[in-house]
Amino acid sequence: MSQQDPNSSSQSGDDHEGVEHALRVGLDDFELSPEDQALLAPGESGPSAPVMAQSRPVVAVVGRPNVGKSTFVNRILGRREAVVQDVPGVTRDRVTYDAEWSGRAISLVDTGGWEVDAKGIHLRVAEQAEVAIELADAVMFVVDATVGATDTDEAVVRLLRRSKKPVILIANKVDDQRVEADAAMLWSLGLGEPYPVSALHGRGSGDALDALLAVLPKETQVVDPRAGGPPRVALLGRPNVGKSSLLNKLAHEDRAVVDNVAGTTRDPVDELIELGGKTWTFVDTAGIRRRVHQTRGADFYASLRTQAALEKAEVAVVLIDAEESIAEQDVRVVRQVVEAGRALVLAFNKWDLLDLERRHYLEREIERELAQVAWAPRVNISAQTGRHVDKLVPALELALDSWDTRVPTGRLNAFLGEIVAGQPHPVRGGKQPRILFATQAATRPPTFVIFASGFIEAGYRRFLERRLREEFGFEGSPIEVSVRVREKRRRR
Repeated sequence: MSQQDPNSSSQSGDDHEGVEHALRVGLDDFELSPEDQALLAPGESGPSAPVMAQSRPVVAVVGRPNVGKSTFVNRILGRREAVVQDVPGVTRDRVTYDAEWSGRAISLVDTGGWEVDAKGIHLRVAEQAEVAIELADAVMFVVDATVGATDTDEAVVRLLRRSKKPVILIANKVDDQRVEADAAMLWSLGLGEPYPVSALHGRGSGDALDALLAVLPKETQVVDPRAGGPPRVALLGRPNVGKSSLLNKLAHEDRAVVDNVAGTTRDPVDELIELGGKTWTFVDTAGIRRRVHQTRGADFYASLRTQAALEKAEVAVVLIDAEESIAEQDVRVVRQVVEAGRALVLAFNKWDLLDLERRHYLEREIERELAQVAWAPRVNISAQTGRHVDKLVPALELALDSWDTRVPTGRLNAFLGEIVAGQPHPVRGGKQPRILFATQAATRPPTFVIFASGFIEAGYRRFLERRLREEFGFEGSPIEVSVRVREKRRRR
């Protein structure tokens, strides 16, 4: 389906503005938070153009579970904001806070505890800590001085050395002078001077922060995909689907190592590519394995670095081996792109080797296994011969345009009004929730916030998402629809 102009409709722009105004007035009857009010401020909410990279330097706070990272973050912030509990693993994802020290503004990223050979949710924690390091200007590595350096701490040290980022070693839980000798033992980690700190009481934290400022750049050096420059394209897929072969074909040289043995690529490789009269930055990544939590050593780190490469990209090309049946690994890679909120293009490699029977069965597999991303542009290519690789350009441009698409608020509300009038939300428990107002909160990816008088069921949310796609396209981009339930103001 071709993407429609968000401004086109059978109704006029004046009608849309009238609908928007009436609905805004109606919201006055409901309890709204300051965050709601900011989102609903007149004019288009959220960034309508690429946001320039945040200038403040980024500091990642990492370490194994329960060493006091969140307590240390709270100490720097001067308030209890990061979740603290005497149970390992309370912090799971990366959380960013705005902080200041000695007049310098910094972005502080709190991470979950990093564990070697993590499994399940702990793998996700390790991924997020790895990504935080990749996307930081400097790292504060927190170690429990009362326990000393563990095997996990040694593994984190190896990770930090590979990152080549400045590291400030925090010897935490040094509550008095008696423990300072334990802190001195951490010189053995080879990261330089350990700074004895009591995150709980604040002892020594100022010296550690002064040392941090000494190694921080004035402005962040972290690559932000929204900051302009050549679009960044991550080449993803399970091992041995032809990612490196495709990169070499696009670059017209053997830039990446190619081997029939799966898993040849370990580190992401960046390459500036001229394609379709435009410059792109392609990133070849290690193949994402089926059971990352069972990998060891280099493969484990490669999988984590792949996640970091995806988060620095704007669009991902997921390669799928057309000769083989679509596997659970393929679906998981696609899901990873969607969860990261990146634009998506599906590239079916080795298409030239397929006979008619295989093509027939592949189409059925795509309908069955990839139904959730039917909106993604699809290109059938041969990385080996270069057949149809030029078709990647219009697919990438379409996906990126969708990723940047903004729907005017008036048009959005007029459209949703038509939808709800034709197919209202089911009545549950004698009540029928009403959609009060909707706005697009952000682009990259398009994110919509719907204010409602009651809970909107998941099935109806999916229905709304499907209709939004039918009306406005969004080909190649995930879209997010969140609902805020608001109650009527109490009469006084």
